[in-house]
Amino acid sequence: MFGFGKKKKKISITAPITGQAVPLEQVPDPAFAQKIIGDGIAIEPTQGVFIAPFDGHVVHLIDSHHSLVLAHESGLELLVHIGVNTVSLQGKPFKPHVKSGDKVKKGQTLIEFDIAQIKEAGLPVITPIIVANGDIVAELKANTGNVKADSDELMEVVLK
Repeated sequence: MFGFGKKKKKISITAPITGQAVPLEQVPDPAFAQKIIGDGIAIEPTQGVFIAPFDGHVVHLIDSHHSLVLAHESGLELLVHIGVNTVSLQGKPFKPHVKSGDKVKKGQTLIEFDIAQIKEAGLPVITPIIVANGDIVAELKANTGNVKADSDELMEVVLK
């Protein structure tokens, strides 16, 4: 009657990139650090491979291949933005393995990226992972520390 016994849907989001997970506040871009775009976490990558953290589909791959929005079957959407200001690299250090509309399986490689090339351009490679549609989220727990792609849980999201 009042929804007290209603079970909320929990979604476990596996790390899509291997590296050091840090709070968003450490991203040197106010739109991410101040959570203007949305809540989430960031990873300082140690490997240049971005994999699907769950089964879903690519909502949108940005033309310069540095960012994409990925949707989970529940409707939850993640925005992953490899590096800061990397749109200026016009796609050079990024090799996409998917396109907008593609269905993806957990663990599938989505984008490969050259960490050294991004750093040589003088740009941070820290990668924000944002819940793009936070209005459907009741609770978000993020884990910091070393994470291994396709292995460690990065976030647990509870939907409203």
